[in-house]
Parts: sequence; structure tokens; C-alpha cells
Amino acid sequence: MSIPITIATRESRLALWQAEHVKALLVARGHAVTLLGMTTRGDQILDRSLSKVGGKGLFVKELETALEEGRADIAVHSLKDVPMELPEGFALACVMAREDPRDAWVSPQYARLEDLPQGAVVGTSSLRRTVLLRALRPDLRIEPLRGNLDTRLRKLDEGQYAAIVLAAAGLKRLGLAERIRHVFDTAQMLPAAGQGALGIEIRAGRADLLEALAPLADAGTQLACAAERAVSRAMGGSCSMPLAAHATLEDGQMHLRAAWGEPEGAPQLVRAEERVLVRRESDAQAVGERVAAALRAGGAH
Repeated sequence: MSIPITIATRESRLALWQAEHVKALLVARGHAVTLLGMTTRGDQILDRSLSKVGGKGLFVKELETALEEGRADIAVHSLKDVPMELPEGFALACVMAREDPRDAWVSPQYARLEDLPQGAVVGTSSLRRTVLLRALRPDLRIEPLRGNLDTRLRKLDEGQYAAIVLAAAGLKRLGLAERIRHVFDTAQMLPAAGQGALGIEIRAGRADLLEALAPLADAGTQLACAAERAVSRAMGGSCSMPLAAHATLEDGQMHLRAAWGEPEGAPQLVRAEERVLVRRESDAQAVGERVAAALRAGGAH
């Protein structure tokens, strides 16, 4: 059954690409789709790190208000920006197939992290990337980097940083893959929970939307992200948590790895992982909770 669907979206170039991507998939299935562009508080506050002003939920709240007021039917999010606990009355209806989940090294001068001179400035506002970079190169200066993708690249090109670290998925989706000098192996830079995946949020109880969105879901990505988000949820995860979690699936066998680091003081990482057969979402969540417990046992807090 075809239904009219309004998508609430942030107005950054990447968010609009994501919304247009979902729109095209739904239109191809016979639905009439329109976009409702919005500016969120996360887009407006650019002079402070997200961990100090309310977390990544700042990118989501206004979109949820549009859903609640009936101005929109669905909201398309980068899953890594979606809080681990949704407000009452909302549901994550669909997790789509994941793009490249890895982190990308972007620098006009240096091909790899190893090439940077001592004391060079690297830009990121992610606490996860900060602790992982400090573990790899404690001699570097890791400085805050806010703004949308184009703003971050402009700051790099102006010479404010020797290099910056971004999600490979965003660069690839916007046709900017040529800016990537190097893609980090996940053993070096473990991704954030949900990185590279798109999640679609709805008001709970919308059976018509669940039916319309079901063909867009990817079962493997949904299981992997359920495990990753379970680690983060069990750790009280938000963007103020220096936590990485990444799962892969092969023939039903899940390999979930997680890492936690101290953002201040001596670089220190706590790591945990588990390999186990996973058949359903509850299995994946249980793996995530066990890996989180192992992190805490190792000293993460």
C-alpha cells in the first residue's frame, strides 16, 4: 500500500543526501515523499564540543518534535548520532545497509598518520577518535573540529590543521572520496557504534510506516548495530563517552570489538571482544552487554 510520507531532515549537505537517498528508495516503491528541512541546535552551536553542550541528541531533538507534532512522518539519521535510548513514543523503525564504517585520514600534505611530524595538529571533535589517536601518536596535538563536512574540509584547507579524521562514509556519499588519503584499518581506529549506517526514526505505533520501511532494512547491519549500540547503552554511552564499538558478521558468526580510553592524562585503552553465533537481535544485544561488562572489568568507566 502506497502512502504519503514526509521526511524530517537536517539541512546540511550530507543530511540532505541521506534524506534524498531514502526518498528515492520510497518513491521507487510507489510512495509520495516530500522533505521537511530543519536546522537543529547541533548545527547552530559550533563554538563548543558536543560533549559539553548536550551530546549528539542535539542533532535529533528538533526532528523528533516535527514527528511528534505530525509535521513529518519519518526522520533519517546517521545512526551514530542517534541516542542509545529514544524518548518514549519513538521507535527506530529501520536500519539500512551500512556504507564503509571506517575512519578516513584527510590531509593535503601527509599520506598517513605515521608521516606527521612531532607536535602536529590533528582535528576532530570526537572523544573516541581523540583517545584512539592519542594511543597511536601521543606526541600529537588533537584539537577540536566542529561544523558540517564542507566546513571541516575548508578549515583543513586553510591550514588550521595538518590533518583531520572524518567518517569515510560521509565523504563517499558526497562524492568526496578523492579527499581520502588513507582509510584506517579497524584494528587501528575502531569505529563508533552505528558508524556508516542510516537509521530511520518514527513515532511508535505507526504500523503503516513499519510496513513501508521494511524493504529498506538490512538484517545484517541491524544485528551488528544492535550489538554495538548495546555496548554503548550499557556504558551509559553518548558523545561524551570515549568509546568505540564495531561488529562484523560472517555466516551468522559475530565478531564484536570495543575500546574505551581516558581522554585526559596518559594514553590508555581498555579493549574487549567476543566471537559468537548470533541469530536474532536479542542475541546481539546480549553480546554487547557482555563486552561492555568486560570493558568495565578492565577499568573502563
